[in-house]
Amino acid sequence: MFWFDSGFIIFVIPALIFAFWAQSQVSGAFEKYSRYPSRSGITGSDLARELLARSGLANVRVGYAEGVLGDHYNPRTRELRLSRQTYSSSSLAALGVAAHEVGHAIQHNVGYAPLALRNNFLPVAQFGSNAAFPLFFLGLVFNWPSLMDIGILFFMAAVIFQVITLPVEYNASSRALALLEGGGYVTGEEITAVRRVLDAAALTYVAATAVAVANLLRLMMIRGRRD
Repeated sequence: MFWFDSGFIIFVIPALIFAFWAQSQVSGAFEKYSRYPSRSGITGSDLARELLARSGLANVRVGYAEGVLGDHYNPRTRELRLSRQTYSSSSLAALGVAAHEVGHAIQHNVGYAPLALRNNFLPVAQFGSNAAFPLFFLGLVFNWPSLMDIGILFFMAAVIFQVITLPVEYNASSRALALLEGGGYVTGEEITAVRRVLDAAALTYVAATAVAVANLLRLMMIRGRRD
């Protein structure tokens, strides 16, 4: 009954409901404002290139990303990849997403501390996330509390990564809004719509953190019963 314990009901299910709701918000906001063309008429890819050039980052390449809303900046290859919904679109949603990813590139260039910390912590978080539940489950099955403790410690690394991600994402959105307004790419009315798209996107990271914390609390509750 590991997957249906009281901790799952008390902590995880509410967090998952929040996560599904947050995902619906970002999908709805992107879909809605994808139908609103910007007055500037610039596409997401052209906007990204202009903003990168203005920021002294003309060496950062802009290309396509796979999947829906798969937009991201890769600090290792110094590539900014935009989904097809963003790359060729001049909608307010596309401009917001493109500017957000440029915000990450600028963070990388200026040595923004939370981003550097997140990038350095990523391998630890990935290992911890993959190893945590198998170790914890083995400790639970074979009644080995110390192995359960190790699993909890490993999962804490994943939780810490999610917490570190929050300021990185919110800062990138703040930079995006400043770039769009400062460059005259959107009007005062349009910036409100862009902000709604970025706020909805940021909410998914809050939800991911909530799910991670909920799972950690659940593991700690199960572990506490073995004392």
